Amino acid sequence: MNFLDNIRSSKDVKGLKLKQLPQLCKEIRLKLIRTIAQNGGHLASNLGVVELTVALHYVFNIPIDQIVWDVGHQCYTHKILTGRQEKFGTIRIENGISGFPKRSESKCDPFGTGHSSTSISAALGLFEAKKLSSKFGHVIAVIGDGALSGGLAYEGLNNAGRLNKNFIVILNDNKMSISKNVGSMARYLSNIRTLPYYLKAKGNIENAILGIPGVGKKLRDLIFKSKAILKNALYEGTLFEDMGFVYYGPVNGHNLADLIKVFSAVKQIDKPIFVHVNTIKGKGYYFAEQDPKTFHSVAKFNVKTGDGDIASGDFSEEFGKQLCTIASKDNKICAITAAMTNSTGLLDFSRKFQNRFYDVGIAEGHAITFSAGLAAGGCLPVFAVYSSFLQRGYDQIIHDAATQNLHIIIAIDRAGVVGEDGETHQGVFDSAFLNPIPNVTVYAPTFFDELRSMLYLSLYKCDGVVALRYPKGKEPQKPENFLSDGRAPFYVYGDINKKNAIITYGRLFSYACAAKKRLAKHGVDVCIIKINRIKPIDTSIFKVIKNFNLISFFEEGIMCGGIGEHLGYMLKEQEYNGNYYVHAIENCFIPQASVTKTLHNLGLDEDGIFNQFMADVKKIKL
Repeated sequence: MNFLDNIRSSKDVKGLKLKQLPQLCKEIRLKLIRTIAQNGGHLASNLGVVELTVALHYVFNIPIDQIVWDVGHQCYTHKILTGRQEKFGTIRIENGISGFPKRSESKCDPFGTGHSSTSISAALGLFEAKKLSSKFGHVIAVIGDGALSGGLAYEGLNNAGRLNKNFIVILNDNKMSISKNVGSMARYLSNIRTLPYYLKAKGNIENAILGIPGVGKKLRDLIFKSKAILKNALYEGTLFEDMGFVYYGPVNGHNLADLIKVFSAVKQIDKPIFVHVNTIKGKGYYFAEQDPKTFHSVAKFNVKTGDGDIASGDFSEEFGKQLCTIASKDNKICAITAAMTNSTGLLDFSRKFQNRFYDVGIAEGHAITFSAGLAAGGCLPVFAVYSSFLQRGYDQIIHDAATQNLHIIIAIDRAGVVGEDGETHQGVFDSAFLNPIPNVTVYAPTFFDELRSMLYLSLYKCDGVVALRYPKGKEPQKPENFLSDGRAPFYVYGDINKKNAIITYGRLFSYACAAKKRLAKHGVDVCIIKINRIKPIDTSIFKVIKNFNLISFFEEGIMCGGIGEHLGYMLKEQEYNGNYYVHAIENCFIPQASVTKTLHNLGLDEDGIFNQFMADVKKIKL
């Protein structure tokens, strides 16, 4: 019998017998592996929480009881058990279900997530909302040990520990985030894992005392005192207990009977509860267990062999190579990552220059201020970070780095459209949010050789904060007779004596060049201006563009506050009398789809640039 076929909602899980749940978990794992092998997605993290998720749905009453998944990349089993099994084959593809919790998708997703360390704060808000509206139900935050390295998690714990009602935090401890966890919290959790199983020991002592004939009030009081004595003897108290939580664990996260027993017990306690669950990332799939880093987030792969579409020769790898080359000649250069060593191309650096490499955990704000401190001490810090994750360090960029004009380099990976991870991960805001900050310089390479040149410029030819932004994926197609190495602030491709111009930056330049060929076939001659340094824009550009009758700016970023909008303002100040149009991302969040399809949908690929420029030409003629 296939139990999964009959699961239409969380209630159906409760209808199964305890002895049937292991088979359900096997079926879920098989579905996860097969689907992710076809669609790509977060594999290892989801395989690790199958029993944990099934136990939660078996004990709690979803959606009256609410689960907030930190980051949310481990919510696939939750989605399968909450009425989305039939749509699960569409996960992470255009118009399909999201790879993260999404409120608009299901009432079983009470809070949308995508970045780390938010679950406890969000769950606490849901808890208080229930209380204020006199609604019933438990609230559970599920947070990983990697996410527990983020400061926001402790802000949530600090407030939740003051409660006098049931509020549950579950730590999914798999010893990893994307890369192996680092820092004192990782070491602290490791120490707890090696201690005796406190729950069992406590229960055995209590049962022994209760078995004594003629138990009186004094002995009953002694039972409660023995709990505290035992806890202190075994743990000397945990950090979580010191913060006001009742600590349970460590619990085997793959033992359904233990999980169900613990969850059933803790839901009865009118105090904030911290349940420490140990899991194995990649559990149940050999290749993912052996290499959880690689199988954390994967493209399509072969289930039998584990072989897949491994990105090679991409911008991240090229950045890492060049940084190693420069660092071999300059011992002032340091590299910083926020738990993304592999993903940002810093693996080789971490091996070759161990004493100059810093993984600060999932703490982007700290990474910026730490970099600023390194710079103040005479180092050349380079912080590699995804564009969407850099958002969490915005205050530190302004307050700790830019106001002091400290020289730090931010290597912004995944700048622009990223694809299947959807709204929470698209890197389309960095150009706009960096643009108004004084003492900030921003470079935007299109090709690998420009990336190498601009990294050198960032390190040795600039002051203050310097951002080097580059896209996800491989190098785009170079046009014929392209001669720029990226050192000039802008590059002219074509005849400046033409009436029409396209201005752009980053990888859109390649699409614009392809569109230029098509426009020529329709009798429309275009000169393309590629901006290499998008902040500050070099004012000599106006000598080149002032005589164009039509200028269309194409930008793979948000329009409001973006580079195209800013250039339009500067053109007005220069009393430009021609026609100027900006084509960028309007006031919206970008849904999941492949990068290619997303750029097409936004009108920012070859077809889009061709069609929108032709439309601009028609506007003038009208």
